[in-house]
Amino acid sequence: MHDVLFAANDWLQQGRKVALATVIETWGSAPQPVGSRLLIDRDGDFLGSVSGGCVEGAVISEAIDVIDSGNCRVLEFGVADETAWEVGLACGGRIRIFVEALDKAGQP
Repeated sequence: MHDVLFAANDWLQQGRKVALATVIETWGSAPQPVGSRLLIDRDGDFLGSVSGGCVEGAVISEAIDVIDSGNCRVLEFGVADETAWEVGLACGGRIRIFVEALDKAGQP
């Protein structure tokens, strides 16, 4: 997690526009724990992880929108128990992710 925060500072100092996605809540099966972070820049480059697979792709896309708009968002993704086995999980779960744009001072 600290590497993501140090990278955020570096990317901002380089003039890159960035967003930070943070896992704020999980229920059931979740690939990453609360507090996990993903740093995304305007070009779609990223560092860290909040989930994996298609969820992470969706978070990156939403983060680019957050960078452009400046408005933070809370995203929620879930898999029902009935379909969990189909996607390789032992049970269903949900994850909530907070996405915020950062400015050069590292403030939202």
